[in-house]
Amino acid sequence: MYLTQLNETLWFPDPATALKEPDGLLAVGGDLRPERLLLAYRMGIFPWYDQSQPPLWWSPDPRAVISPDALYVSRSLARLARKQRYRLTVNHAFEAVIRHCRELREDGPGTWITPDIEHNYCRLHHQGHAHSIEVWDEQRLVAGLYGIGLGRLFCGESMFHLVSNGSKLAMLALCRHFAHYGGALIDCQLPNPHLQSLGVKSWPRSRFLHKLRELQTQSVSALCWQSQELSL
Repeated sequence: MYLTQLNETLWFPDPATALKEPDGLLAVGGDLRPERLLLAYRMGIFPWYDQSQPPLWWSPDPRAVISPDALYVSRSLARLARKQRYRLTVNHAFEAVIRHCRELREDGPGTWITPDIEHNYCRLHHQGHAHSIEVWDEQRLVAGLYGIGLGRLFCGESMFHLVSNGSKLAMLALCRHFAHYGGALIDCQLPNPHLQSLGVKSWPRSRFLHKLRELQTQSVSALCWQSQELSL
């Protein structure tokens, strides 16, 4: 295994050549233009690095995934959903969601959402490839998540919350909405205890890549990513 140095050419090496340590590191360099980002996701690769580094590209093994109908809903989350205290939307405020994700992590452990990441994912959103779920307390955005849609697969990128259980409510909204329109799998990238508590499973990279090739060729309803209000 070796680390590939990218240049201006639009390509990535086979994810199977990624390093075992650090797990999944595949390539360094290149750029973040939307065409490269889309190619990366279609190959099971994503960028993750901080502002002091060049772009780093990853395809970890194992991969964290969840079926939309497998989300664990705690009693407190179910109760919050039933109360309908918060308003839920799709693609109403993508730029605000990614900005909140960046700012909250800048104030905490640090963020991989560099200015280039933010700019180019917003470009992907305007091209119809990147989507957000928003949670509102009246007119105040209090939680949300964003990611990339590839047919019946949604590649989750980041989430934030300013209220208790806000990001879990956004995840519940995504799962139910995506499943309703034919979504089959959500990529959560890297497994961790929090994701596992929600029902996220770890798949071997080979299994994930096989499913990725299948699902990205299948379509969800065109209504799925239209800007709209949601109900649970």
